[in-house]
Amino acid sequence: MEPAPSAGVVAGAVLAAGAGNRYGMPKILAEDGRWLELAVAALDRGGCDEIFVTLGAAQCEIPLPATGIVVDRWQMGMSESVRTILERVRLRPEVVGIVIHLVDLPSVGPEVVRAVLRASGCRRSAVARATFEGKAGHPVYLGSEHFDPVLAALTGDRGAGPYLAARTDVIGVPGDHWTDGADRDRP
Repeated sequence: MEPAPSAGVVAGAVLAAGAGNRYGMPKILAEDGRWLELAVAALDRGGCDEIFVTLGAAQCEIPLPATGIVVDRWQMGMSESVRTILERVRLRPEVVGIVIHLVDLPSVGPEVVRAVLRASGCRRSAVARATFEGKAGHPVYLGSEHFDPVLAALTGDRGAGPYLAARTDVIGVPGDHWTDGADRDRP
């Protein structure tokens, strides 16, 4: 089942610029790029109209249909990846929202992305995120009305997490029946 039709473009972003210190290498290169392929496929098959991948600690070939975007200050943490992506799409009036996904979630597939998009209704005002065992996870849908407030709140290695945690209108989308949603921090 596909998400409800939107009145515009839904972008997807794979955050993959980090060095992967706990993992021992940049996770964008994990399993010879397989994690990256899975993340891009999840967004593509899940219903995103265009897909971006953040690059930083490592450069690699980006699987189609995604486009790579270099995060100049990737060492500053996840917030810089989110900032780079949002700056890329925020002034495009046709973009109704963005799905933010992480490269180190190889078990999160298109079913979860579709469920998050369906719950959000691809609305500019919506915020939705996958949950696993009742805990907040990824992917996250941010409607375009949230781009500027998220940009104003970004700091360090937390991405949009603090902004989302402060809101009472985030739609939780249980993903447990598809996957555990656990990120892979160790090889």
